[in-house]
Amino acid sequence: MLLVTNNEKVRAKYAAVCTLRFVEGGHNDVLKVVRDLVHKGHKLLTHPLAGSVKPNETPFRSVALTEEPGPLDLESLELIEKALGMLRQFKPRFQRGEDAPPDMREDFAEIDYRLIDGALASQTEGKI
Repeated sequence: MLLVTNNEKVRAKYAAVCTLRFVEGGHNDVLKVVRDLVHKGHKLLTHPLAGSVKPNETPFRSVALTEEPGPLDLESLELIEKALGMLRQFKPRFQRGEDAPPDMREDFAEIDYRLIDGALASQTEGKI
């Protein structure tokens, strides 16, 4: 599995157990890296806009993809393009985690961490 994230909490837990690509940047930067990987043949394993937090509200995002590329997956491509389109509709409240107040930054990082942690736990149990 390949994990793309800009969340230090996710990086700390998963860097040793999967291929991890850490993105220095905001939510939009993560999704652009994911889009580029989808174009190279990686398939989404988690939804790029998982959770109920509006995409412009949180600076953190973690997305899981297949580690090995294959043929272009049109469903993954459609999902990531729609996610980027949704993000373009709203002005981001925070560009990166550093410009959010510390307590909010920690809350947003925790939400993203729990979302991806739960999704990956479900995947290992064969539920995704």
